[in-house]
Amino acid sequence: MESILFKVFAFIVAIGLLVAVHEFGHFWVARRLGVKVLRFSIGFGRPLWRRQSAPDEPEYVIAAIPLGGYVKMLDEHEGPVAPHELPRAFNRQSLWVRSAVVVAGPLFNFLFAIVAFWGVLTLGETGMRPLVGEVDVESPAARAGLQAGDEILSINGEATPTWSLALQAFATASVAAPDLQIRVRDSAGVEARRAMASSEIGDLAETPDLLKHLGLTPERPAIPPVFGKVLDDEAAAQAGVKEGDRIVLADGSAIADWSDWVAYVRERPGVKIDLLVERDGDQVPLTLTPAPLARDDEVIGRIGASNAPVPGLLQRYQVTYRMGLAEAIPAAFAKTWEYSTLTLKVIWRVLTGEASIHNLSGPITIADAAGKTASIGFVYFLKFLAIVSISLGVLNLLPVPVLDGGHLLYFAIEGLKGSPLSEEAMLQGQRIGLLLLLGLMSLAFYVDILRVFG
Repeated sequence: MESILFKVFAFIVAIGLLVAVHEFGHFWVARRLGVKVLRFSIGFGRPLWRRQSAPDEPEYVIAAIPLGGYVKMLDEHEGPVAPHELPRAFNRQSLWVRSAVVVAGPLFNFLFAIVAFWGVLTLGETGMRPLVGEVDVESPAARAGLQAGDEILSINGEATPTWSLALQAFATASVAAPDLQIRVRDSAGVEARRAMASSEIGDLAETPDLLKHLGLTPERPAIPPVFGKVLDDEAAAQAGVKEGDRIVLADGSAIADWSDWVAYVRERPGVKIDLLVERDGDQVPLTLTPAPLARDDEVIGRIGASNAPVPGLLQRYQVTYRMGLAEAIPAAFAKTWEYSTLTLKVIWRVLTGEASIHNLSGPITIADAAGKTASIGFVYFLKFLAIVSISLGVLNLLPVPVLDGGHLLYFAIEGLKGSPLSEEAMLQGQRIGLLLLLGLMSLAFYVDILRVFG
């Protein structure tokens, strides 16, 4: 389990990086189009570090509160501007220049996502092949025709070489399309197509365990119930368990697989287990009491022993999926487009009441996801950054005053009427936008609290 400090650190790294990318977009385009930039700040509040190479150059700042950032440009709306500087003021630029500077922030978020997805696809990720073990009767999977032994090859044309990618495809396809076309290879090696209605999946926010909801149990390798490494001074060693012992019975019940034994131990913290093991052709009775171990919101049993390794056991189940450098470029663009449209559809469904507000994620949920993906590995954290970067890009383009999309809305109105909106109209719009933004942030934080406590 990731510590709170690690999650906070991962969250700060993620937000700091993505905000820097967003603000750099505004900064870079503004400078290229002749707008004077006064300050480029990562974070808000008291500056912790600042640098300015010359009086006419931008000031670079890292501030104390790392939850945002901004680019301050020369602008008559922000204060008086010297007459010789007026050509470099933002408000004096043509409509297309101002629009380009504003849209550059979200655009750089999308560009970052493309680069990040390209990195994920070329570095590759290792996972378990999506082999179906069991299918619950009367479940969505059963109604779709999925059977034990099927390997899920693709969903709506998207390749699913691992269970992780298969679940991701189930989730995205359920929002993007009314029906899911599932291509499988059965146990005899014959490819077939199955179909599932998106309504079978429902609101993803209400189905935290998607596999269980679908009625699917992944096929898992059968691991013999043979002890491998036994830790000194732990429950197994104290009971006399030795490396190579094969479990025959536990409290009179047969144990056929190591995963069955693990589940049996976990459910019995502090409870004596009468064990019968096979050792060098003899059957040896032992008495073992798992030590209680607090994990998350439960107490489980622990004995301090692992299974004996089985060479080649995972060859059928484990796969590493990656693409070539050139092949990954269009795929990265496609992934970015897919998640962008998915984000818009989810926002629309929440606004129209078709989806639960639990689809919203606040800082607590994002920090939790940052910590989990960072602890798994760089590729997974990179994928997390890509998805959050897309969310930032899409949200900033919404036509809400205060956001970049609000400024673009003002510019569109200016283009139609031939003159800028009045100061009073823009001020009222900013107030409304600020209230909407505060309301959305409060709602997301409220949903986070509900997740934590219930």
